Amino acid sequence: MKFAVAGVLVAAGLAMAHHSFEAEYDGSRTTTLTGIVTQVAWQNPHAYIFVNAKDESGTLRDMRFELGPPYALVRGGWKKDTVKIGDKVTIEGAAVSKDPRLNWVGAMQTTMLVLASGEKLPTR
Repeated sequence: MKFAVAGVLVAAGLAMAHHSFEAEYDGSRTTTLTGIVTQVAWQNPHAYIFVNAKDESGTLRDMRFELGPPYALVRGGWKKDTVKIGDKVTIEGAAVSKDPRLNWVGAMQTTMLVLASGEKLPTR
């Protein structure tokens, strides 16, 4: 019985950790950012890239970019080390966070990551 309760609690925590895109991002408001990668988190259920870039107001911020899951990125041509700390990248057409206090952007089906070489990669 104790194991069943523990399993339910773990499952509930995982379910709460995965969220709805529409709950956090406004797909009708998109932005393009160019900056330097400060952190890469290749994890499930979503990968993240943190980029030191200017926001819409021109202020330099560490922006959190939420991508799709690693398996989808691999299908789109990514490798775990495609993006590294210190790389200059451009994020084209990312959805802006609904909460203006957060420096978050999220990948949509049309969002692309442009590497310094000019190569474009899908982000979902």
